[in-house]
Amino acid sequence: MTTTMTTTMTGGHMQQRVLGRTGAEVSVVGLGTWQLGADWGEVSDADALAVLEASADAGVTFFDTADVYGDGRSEQLIGRFLAGRGGPASGITVATKMGRRVDQVAENYTAENFRAWTERSRRNLGVDTLDLVQLHCPPSDVFTDDAVFEALDELVASGAVRHYGVSVETVDQALTAIARPNVATVQIIVNAFRLKPVDEVLPVAAEAGVGIIARVPLASGLLTGKYDLDTTFAADDHRSYNRDGSAFDVGETFSGVDFETGVRASREFADLVRAEAPEGTTPAQAAIAWLAQQPQVSSVIPGARNVEQARANAAAGEIDALGKGFDGGVRRIYDKHLRESIHPRW
Repeated sequence: MTTTMTTTMTGGHMQQRVLGRTGAEVSVVGLGTWQLGADWGEVSDADALAVLEASADAGVTFFDTADVYGDGRSEQLIGRFLAGRGGPASGITVATKMGRRVDQVAENYTAENFRAWTERSRRNLGVDTLDLVQLHCPPSDVFTDDAVFEALDELVASGAVRHYGVSVETVDQALTAIARPNVATVQIIVNAFRLKPVDEVLPVAAEAGVGIIARVPLASGLLTGKYDLDTTFAADDHRSYNRDGSAFDVGETFSGVDFETGVRASREFADLVRAEAPEGTTPAQAAIAWLAQQPQVSSVIPGARNVEQARANAAAGEIDALGKGFDGGVRRIYDKHLRESIHPRW
């Protein structure tokens, strides 16, 4: 019996799932807000607030952010939005992350830093208590340090946070974290081009009652089917400057997929969508829906740069079951193009 597989429907629209050990019900399609802070090109305050509003109006009740997105800008924008929507009465669960504003060494993951970081996020978001704070892809040594998790337990006891989780880069990190008794959620890259977590993490998390937050669901846009070999990105977009992993883990950019290989695979994915998905479903919606239809996933968190993307992403949470033919096609594409280079790395 697991909490992550508990589902309900709200008004015949967006499905809700229990977010692991938090006990909170959240929409199966959430919103990732990295785009609203930085690293994806410029997004104005007005556009960012419009994305938040369109998402919430479409039934999204889970926003994921981090203190490092725009050095707090993403959190501040969410705080402004929630203040205008009734604050805690808005019904929206906000997950933030901490730990990437300092050098990535285990020694920086201390109780003192945790208190300072959560205080800053509480100010940015305009709340007394953070719904969920996640360690933001820390070094592997952090996951095996009992003192780290004792410090996180202290944050809960103090009332600074309600629950804590982790964001991870690798399957091994996820499995280590799931074994911790008070880890409520694990956020991990999982999508049609990154299948290892589907087989090795999702079942273990479900058995433990740990929520799964599925990030990079579109492989940084590859799964939209809109890119070709001539597609370029702005200089301040991580899809330009982090293809070699020089800024952060290369797995965060195109899910670690070589761009040319990804374009070829995305063409086949688009063909699969046309053949197997309900008529009118876009490749992006199919990619989100396929993840949302994994029963062990609590929430999928695609980003959106504009209102149209936000609405289209949310609508993916209402798509009928894609079926075994679609699932088989996803695995064939992965085995043909991606397994050899992707599977061993993360």
